[in-house]
Amino acid sequence: MQRGNLSTGTEFVLVGLSDAPDVRFLLFVLFLITYLATVAGNISILVAISTNTHLHNPMYFFLGNLSLLDILCPTITVPKMLEALLLENKVISFHGCMFQLFFLIDVVGTEIFLLAVMAYDRYIAICHPLQYMNIMSTKLCALLAIGTWVSGLLNSLLHTSLIFTLSFCDSNEVHQYYCDIPPMLALSCSSTYSRELVILTVAGAIGGSAFLVTLVSYICILWAILCMNSSESRHKAFSTCGSHLTAVCLFYGTTICTYARPSSTYLPNQGRIVSMLYGILTPLLNPIIYSLRNKEIKCALRRVITRVRTALTRQKHRSWSLTASGAPPTG
Repeated sequence: MQRGNLSTGTEFVLVGLSDAPDVRFLLFVLFLITYLATVAGNISILVAISTNTHLHNPMYFFLGNLSLLDILCPTITVPKMLEALLLENKVISFHGCMFQLFFLIDVVGTEIFLLAVMAYDRYIAICHPLQYMNIMSTKLCALLAIGTWVSGLLNSLLHTSLIFTLSFCDSNEVHQYYCDIPPMLALSCSSTYSRELVILTVAGAIGGSAFLVTLVSYICILWAILCMNSSESRHKAFSTCGSHLTAVCLFYGTTICTYARPSSTYLPNQGRIVSMLYGILTPLLNPIIYSLRNKEIKCALRRVITRVRTALTRQKHRSWSLTASGAPPTG
């Protein structure tokens, strides 16, 4: 490729996946099943929360937001990856790459803030149970949710503008299965020092503040749990917080490994593995983590399944009755 700046009409080539046909097909099947399971699991959580009035409280309101983010995160990257695996179309336009990175950073940033908010919610619920509903009012919950989404959007605008005002030349091959900050910085032929400094500073401030809120909240929670006299109360408190803490460790650990380091240390193979952990595996595991460790969610899901089965059974019996009477079935 001739040396020179790549214009906004230039296409990038995503080279993060295998070229072997047999391996490509196996990866396609694996990622398709994973993606469908992720979407189905998170939609189930949303349906269970929205259709059960006893789950209409702050904890499950924020969990619903997390499930929505866990649907959006793989939806931003996986369809293009499946297209590359099945059709061998690895090309993505400049603007397509820009929008993919923008929405991905938006979702990741929003989830970082949301996990901190969820930790604060659990702190209020366990350390100040009598004032919980007064403190975590509907208005405050709405403001916190809106704040997480707006903060994620502004953070993504900053990062995307920093990345796509760089010059790209010599090569248009992105060593990742989607457009992300580390491979785009590594691809640039212009100086990235000042931009990396801003990115690392902002990422450190955002990640550090969110982690600090989460850490302080759980230290207070742990202390409150240890001071409880009833073993049953301690078990219930650990149960309600254990799922959130698991999700926090999965997400924070993988995102820190991806974004909290300079581009000179970026290793494509390692980057692909880590990105799959937070971009594909974590959204898949979150519904499992929350449903397995939460009796209320399990009961709500059972009720949803029972309602669906009942509706299908009634529809089947209705169709049989219409067929037996000779009347044409109606939609």
